[in-house]
Amino acid sequence: MTNANNAPLTYRDAGVDIDAGDALVDRIKPLAARTMRAGVLGGIGGFGALFEVPKKFAEPVLVSGTDGVGTKLRLAFEWSRHDTVGIDLVAMSVNDILVQGAEPLFFLDYFACGKLSVDTAASVVGGIARGCELAGCALIGGETAEMPGMYPDGEYDLAGFAVGAVDKPKIIDGKSIVPGDVVLGLASSGAHSNGYSLIRKIIDRAGAKPDDDFHGEKLVDVVMAPTRIYVKQMLAALEAHGADIKGMAHITGGGLTENVPRILQKGLSAKLHRSAWTLPPLFQWLQKEGGVADDEMHRVFNCGIGMVVIVPAARADAIADTLRAQGETVYALGEIVEQAEGAAQTTVE
Repeated sequence: MTNANNAPLTYRDAGVDIDAGDALVDRIKPLAARTMRAGVLGGIGGFGALFEVPKKFAEPVLVSGTDGVGTKLRLAFEWSRHDTVGIDLVAMSVNDILVQGAEPLFFLDYFACGKLSVDTAASVVGGIARGCELAGCALIGGETAEMPGMYPDGEYDLAGFAVGAVDKPKIIDGKSIVPGDVVLGLASSGAHSNGYSLIRKIIDRAGAKPDDDFHGEKLVDVVMAPTRIYVKQMLAALEAHGADIKGMAHITGGGLTENVPRILQKGLSAKLHRSAWTLPPLFQWLQKEGGVADDEMHRVFNCGIGMVVIVPAARADAIADTLRAQGETVYALGEIVEQAEGAAQTTVE
């Protein structure tokens, strides 16, 4: 005797829509096609993506990075802002490998959800493709996982993976940094993708809404501004100035005071001058509404500086001019000094 409990089941009955997945792939292919570059041998659709390291690298060393977007995604869900988090995803990885002198070559993404919305996923992947265009790397593969029961409706998670290359003699490791070198800072586009657990708490405390006016913009546009991608600008500076760029630090989780030390040798410290740049309005608002202490601001947020570049004092102006010509806002933040006993490796005074 048969009943409804014995009726044939399909994957759709279990919550996985294969047709939606196929539709998403069709939407993704033209987005990925816009990111193609020399070296791509196989892209979206294969079991593995093939890439040939460009022959311009005499002694190629592969540099890889992976990251996500963090709790900024919660605001993406709550505020229905899905078109920029893909840029964040790319930026977090490509900026990380850039600081070692690497040119990003290709990118892969992982998108996981409970129930697949083709429109939402396509919006996210559209941002990923845009990020890859800005970074000059190819979106050559990824994975979309529909996992019923794992995520609430309307929510998803993201991970990204970037691979780049640098000639071995040109790896940037900070070992040539000495006292007297100048610390340059490149302006951020906002909070990027860090500190959002605190940002969300401050927004809740302030009772702020996404459509609130914030210095002539909507709060949602300011808070969700995508992470700035520094790749093409910094590669141009590296091409022009070579070994004069001694070290770079991507200001991500840990803010200024915990990221700059990652490129400093023992016995050195970066002395940053608070008067060298103006704290952008978003960070002023976060500090005021959250009652956040200065030290906490500097170790949680980028505070308006998304990338730090350490250069010889005699070349600082020329390198800053090159970066400004590439569209960057550049600040002379401070200098490298000998580390005093018991002192931190980066201070903001």
